[in-house]
Amino acid sequence: MNAYDDGAGVERTFAALPPAQGRGFARTWWGRTWLTALEGTALDTRQLKAGRRLARAGAVGAVSVRPGRITAVVQDRDRTPHRADVLLQELSGEQWDRFLDMAAERAGHVAALLDREMPTHLVEDAELAGVELLPGPGDLEPECGCGAWDHCAHTAALCYQVARLLDQDPFVLLLMRGRGEQALLDALHARGDASAGRSGPAEGVDAAEAYAAGDILPSLPGMPVLPPEPGIPPSFDTEAGPAAGIDASALAFLAARTAVRAHSLLAQALREGYEERAAQPEPSVALDAVRLAAGEPGRAVADRLAEGSGRGREGLAVAVRAWRHGGPAALAVLDEEWTVRGDSLARARAALESAWEEDERPVLTSRANRWTVVGAPVQLRLSRDGRWWPYRKERGRWVPAAGPAQDPATALASAQGAPEE
Repeated sequence: MNAYDDGAGVERTFAALPPAQGRGFARTWWGRTWLTALEGTALDTRQLKAGRRLARAGAVGAVSVRPGRITAVVQDRDRTPHRADVLLQELSGEQWDRFLDMAAERAGHVAALLDREMPTHLVEDAELAGVELLPGPGDLEPECGCGAWDHCAHTAALCYQVARLLDQDPFVLLLMRGRGEQALLDALHARGDASAGRSGPAEGVDAAEAYAAGDILPSLPGMPVLPPEPGIPPSFDTEAGPAAGIDASALAFLAARTAVRAHSLLAQALREGYEERAAQPEPSVALDAVRLAAGEPGRAVADRLAEGSGRGREGLAVAVRAWRHGGPAALAVLDEEWTVRGDSLARARAALESAWEEDERPVLTSRANRWTVVGAPVQLRLSRDGRWWPYRKERGRWVPAAGPAQDPATALASAQGAPEE
């Protein structure tokens, strides 16, 4: 890999990657999200399959990454070369300022990026600041020398190959969004210096001027800004003991989780376009028990949640794993077994047929919405929205292994590569 400054920003060039036979293209959650954006955009699944085939065969040349664009030469099976480009909207200056302000306040985010990790809470905090780091369906715009107007095999192959690069270095995504690694770190360093240099009392107002303007009403204050962190509830550690029937530790945990939830809801409400979104239904008691358990309560509170949810201690632990992979949607996949019929069954069969070459396709047995690999402790579950969720069998119980994928091959690779917990 090399990098240079072309006057408009840093460009990084990555040497062609070796063939990816027999493996998924993304092992990290952010790499899989990148592929979901591709697979949720392309109109022709045959082109996606052809793109996977080209990427697996090593037909994608050196990849150039610069703000707003990735480029590579992709060779067809007959070795005809085509220049493929995929465009991604750069963040605006205001969005970068919000992201940098957020990251400067949370040293753990910067440390994670330097370790070549992109934790979910970094992306969530960026979203709360109004900054979308990862692309969604429709955000990856294709341009190809073959003349296709939609994603073709060449732009799809480029996207599959870039998913492997993102696995290795999430700064690749930030460069696409407009900032190279060094520029980003320099800006964060400058913010830290500026924050450390601010001191001393604010300037006052001359008394004579204030008296002379006494008959002028001041303007209304601006809207309060969102606090950077949820508030801390008052301590329940007092000399007086709790009233009969009150569990002080459970009450303290609920107060802390309520503060976190209130902060998240307020952040969502302050975002542009919030009033146009459909209202979300209230969660059931059983679902909310899993959400609370995901907040890592103490043993006594966890036992009460396990009993109250009806899942038991082990069942609640599995439900929490599902929740962390995808919230209520992942929990529904864990709990529901439904019969796939009609168009849903036809689409599922087509996806399974196109996901692998004939000589690579695993042998699967099916029951309802679950496909299990013969001779291996891995399983695919189809959700009602058409996504594939990877599962592994651990100590005799099927447990979620990772988040969902549009492509069953990607989901299966996630299940096979997930470590046992």
